Amino acid sequence: MRAAPTILHLDMDAFFAAAEQAAKPSLRGKPVVVGGLGPRGVVATASYEARRFGVHSAMPMGQARRLAPNAAYLVPRFAFYRSISEQVMELLGRLSPLVEPLSLDEAFVDLEAGGLADDSAGARVVGERLRADILATTGLTGSVGLAGSKMIAKIASEEAKPDGLVLIEPGTERELLGPRSVRILPGVGPATGEHLRRAGMTTVSDLAEAGEDELVRLLGRAHGASLYRMAQGYDDRAVVAERDAKSVSVEDTFDVDLHDRVRIRTEVERLADRCVARLRASGHSGRTIVLKVRRYDFSTLTRSDTLRGPTDDPVVVREAAGRLLEAVDTTGGVRLLGVGVSGLADYTQEDLFAQAEEERAAVAIAEAEAGAGADAVEAVGGGAAVSSEPESAGVVAVERRWAPGHDVRHAVHGAGWVQGSGVGRVTVRFEDPWSAPGRVRTFSVDDPELEPSEPLPLVRGECGAEA
Repeated sequence: MRAAPTILHLDMDAFFAAAEQAAKPSLRGKPVVVGGLGPRGVVATASYEARRFGVHSAMPMGQARRLAPNAAYLVPRFAFYRSISEQVMELLGRLSPLVEPLSLDEAFVDLEAGGLADDSAGARVVGERLRADILATTGLTGSVGLAGSKMIAKIASEEAKPDGLVLIEPGTERELLGPRSVRILPGVGPATGEHLRRAGMTTVSDLAEAGEDELVRLLGRAHGASLYRMAQGYDDRAVVAERDAKSVSVEDTFDVDLHDRVRIRTEVERLADRCVARLRASGHSGRTIVLKVRRYDFSTLTRSDTLRGPTDDPVVVREAAGRLLEAVDTTGGVRLLGVGVSGLADYTQEDLFAQAEEERAAVAIAEAEAGAGADAVEAVGGGAAVSSEPESAGVVAVERRWAPGHDVRHAVHGAGWVQGSGVGRVTVRFEDPWSAPGRVRTFSVDDPELEPSEPLPLVRGECGAEA
């Protein structure tokens, strides 16, 4: 614990939704929900206007639509959010060499390590300047908490929302925490919270009064002892600049339960390829392949296979995931599949047989492409593939899909975004981040004058992000 509030926690306000409102003038001040729009989609972020209706993160999208039927429902644009996050993290890096990102929109900063603050007044000045710099750079607001520990700084930023700053003086932690719910403490989720409630402990002061021995008896040595210290206001966790990844994984939830075994195997192989792409991008390889299957009844099975050495070979990962799938009963239907790699390393032990097989596959693909003609190139537009060759050349044109919220540009009307699509039509609102709310027009989904576009910058003079 520190004697001065020099640990800063930044949390951007309703980040995804706020970024969409900043990019779309017609949505400002209105309820906006960002997330998966399928029957089994969940809410990623809800604007504060949507939260007034009871919509919140991780809520099923169907429930959100019932609570706020008139809200704008948009598909996430993660590359856009990531570009804004990079700007924010750059500002944090100017404050201190110790910045611990927790997500795209949240991070801890050790101001003491940056030499910018050694007392409450200095910390407050730094926090207010940071908020102003974020607004000027991104056009978005963030809330700042300042305290002598990470736990209290995070609580402070939550109290500061939206668009505020709260500083909690060291030495006042127990008074602050006492009347709060036990759920405010790190590591107390729904299950632990219910376990404590059944034992008669609902507030942090209840935990402090129960004593360490009782918490250890209820929760085990490590968790009980840690929780007792936090209930006393103690948290000596350091701000860590680099957080080593322990695993890499990807998963998909399906709108309709999958029953066909061949389709399930195909999806597992596709997920394995995506997982390997992410693994390679992080510069790692891994030894343990993990398969996750959530069945029709919400029961979740996890199976793993540890290889002789680390690999980043897609053929090896596909085959291992396929073997794990063979041991799982999917007859009732599958609603979610995931593939992961853990036991990460910075090197790869090559599997020569798999490498040879991949090379043969690459040759076969090249020969097939040569036979079909090198000019038949696919371009991605609005989430679906569109052939660059006309139908008369023997290539079948595929109808483009336009995701709600994604950027487009029309040859005549300029920049806009997709409000919705269906029955062969797409509705576009034409506006940009600096304009008044724009007009709405509807086009055929295959209108040649309408194309996907990169997002425009939220602040004039900044470079746009890739969609």
